[in-house]
Amino acid sequence: MKFSSKLIEEAVDAFSKLPSIGKKSALRLVLHMINQDVSFTDDFNNALNNLRHNIKSCKHCHNLSDHDICEICADPHRLKRVICVVESIRDVMAIEETGQFSGRYHVLGGVISPLEGIGLDQLNIDTLIERVKSEETEELIMAISPTIDGDTTIYYITKKVSDLPVKVTTLARGISFGGELEYADGLTLGRSIASRLPYQVQSES
Repeated sequence: MKFSSKLIEEAVDAFSKLPSIGKKSALRLVLHMINQDVSFTDDFNNALNNLRHNIKSCKHCHNLSDHDICEICADPHRLKRVICVVESIRDVMAIEETGQFSGRYHVLGGVISPLEGIGLDQLNIDTLIERVKSEETEELIMAISPTIDGDTTIYYITKKVSDLPVKVTTLARGISFGGELEYADGLTLGRSIASRLPYQVQSES
């Protein structure tokens, strides 16, 4: 793709580094920006700079937040002793969209995956165990994508809290095995939260 302007070329290169944005899509975005008032691009740039420099990770649940403690953890109306364990921040957003959950969250930051080099030290599992102990958690909802790695992670966490008075539940299998939680439709995800099941640890042979 040839450009008559080096400035446009640099802007297209910058946009095309975003996920799912190819050169043509990047060019459309750049041309759109050019056709807007200067104040539009200034506001856009300020919003990105503000986001990048001021976004925080919640000290309790590892969700993204404007403050040290996110709005969900700080909300006195949320159930304090029910924690929904998820892989990513996008999963928190997906579950919140359903309106079916009124507890709090814990973002692991992924799942145990030896093939991808993701081990226990790269996940927020230790802080989860500490929360279960300190917050006297009554239920852990394992809202983790139903994959082999996801099930391995659920099994590991369940074993770690096996000596604690906490119930471990999983989403009802309206979520197909092998699927990604964030791509489930809202109705299915909402029903899976509402119809969660006790997690059964398989006996080791």
